[in-house]
Amino acid sequence: MDQFQRLERSPHPHDRNDCLMTQPMFDIKPDTLHRTIKMALDAGEVATIEEGYALFSRYRLGVVVGPEARGSGAHQAALLTIVNTARRAVLGGVKVCGNLNTPLIAPLPGGYATLAEAIEALGGEACEAIAPDIPLLALGSVTISERAGITLTVSFDGWRGGVWPVGEAARLAESPTATLAAILAGALGVSEAFQHLRGNVMAGTRSCGLSLWKPEQADWRVPDGGLETYVAPTRLWLVGLGHLGQAYLWTLGLLPYVDPSAVELTLQDFDRLTLANDSTSVLTQPQHTGRRKTREMGGWVESRGFSARLVERRFAGDVTLQEDDPRVLLCGVDNPEARATLEQAGFDLVVEAGLGGGPQEYLAMRIHSFPASVTAQAKWGGVDVEKEIATGKAYDDLAARGVDDCGLVELASRTVGAPFVGVVASTLVIAEVLRRLNGALGCEVVDLTLRDLSLRQIVPSTSPLRRFNPGFAHLDLSTPRNWRSETLPT
Repeated sequence: MDQFQRLERSPHPHDRNDCLMTQPMFDIKPDTLHRTIKMALDAGEVATIEEGYALFSRYRLGVVVGPEARGSGAHQAALLTIVNTARRAVLGGVKVCGNLNTPLIAPLPGGYATLAEAIEALGGEACEAIAPDIPLLALGSVTISERAGITLTVSFDGWRGGVWPVGEAARLAESPTATLAAILAGALGVSEAFQHLRGNVMAGTRSCGLSLWKPEQADWRVPDGGLETYVAPTRLWLVGLGHLGQAYLWTLGLLPYVDPSAVELTLQDFDRLTLANDSTSVLTQPQHTGRRKTREMGGWVESRGFSARLVERRFAGDVTLQEDDPRVLLCGVDNPEARATLEQAGFDLVVEAGLGGGPQEYLAMRIHSFPASVTAQAKWGGVDVEKEIATGKAYDDLAARGVDDCGLVELASRTVGAPFVGVVASTLVIAEVLRRLNGALGCEVVDLTLRDLSLRQIVPSTSPLRRFNPGFAHLDLSTPRNWRSETLPT
């Protein structure tokens, strides 16, 4: 049986971390170091790598799920996103409370019969009750008793998704077909809970959301005029299959395509998966280490019912597009040399995302679309990437244990990242293509940080596309159902 037909449950986060923590620390390499834990090393917050893993293993998250999850693909997509991103960053565990013994209707590859099976495979744990002192996300019609930890409503509708403290506002309509907005809401819920655990005093006490139809709209909870019925692209070229590239695939894969066989994705990457990828890349499991990214992601894509074509070399703008090649490029690479050549291959539309790094800027993202008023070559051509300097108590400890200067520089140069950041960026990237495909205006730049979404900056696109025909297919956007209220234990 194909491994993507039914993945075994991934090892519990404690199991993986115990394995790493019992190794001599000079065996910790750039390709094994957890990218989210690295923020504690870079900030000088911990004295050793062991302390970093121990710190993040104390972080926990709870999710309570209402009856909507029994028949709503969007609610299931939000829940799956929460579990998939949180288990990689909140290493103390993700507990899920609610009726999970319901058919899995979200189109998640793996052959899972129930939502419970999918949650377990993604690293979550079903439970009867959730400790009152840990962050809690409430999804759907649930009643929450008073508790010590922060409790956030996760809500969405149409093109809008976000979170706010329970009881502060009525939930949005939460259409079962608002999958893209639901993915956004789930990722933002994890972001707020994680920031709260990391000491952001505002996180968990505020309203935090976006409209993917009008990202410039200040009040994301009011209607944004977004289309209720729309089509989705069928032919895309993806460059980079790490943090961002896998987030793009996760988001595309959960969209309710009526005929998934109509979707063809060209996947380009030259690299192999490492253990470090598991910390930020949402389609990676530890057992994938050493395998080519194209092969693993191609298997996932085909298990979803799409078709995949693989390109296993670096992207340098030297692609000669054939008549049957996709004309829309989604870029998820982080080096300026490749990004500078994005327009050279002649794609009709390029949408790329860049994420911030470091213990403070890891929550930042910037989305670019081309053609634009400034070319990709002008933006990134000739940009040099400076090597990071290894500073901080944990790096001093590694040096004392025998790690040489070269090894310390390599460790320091690896980017801090968190999986929910990439998923939020993916919803903005996919929404950019969807808006243009359905006749709406595009954005040349979307600049924001999850530390404070109110500070986002949007530059509307004024550069007309030469042509734009990426192929399209219909989504299952049937009439929403009504759901009853239900009280669940917390």
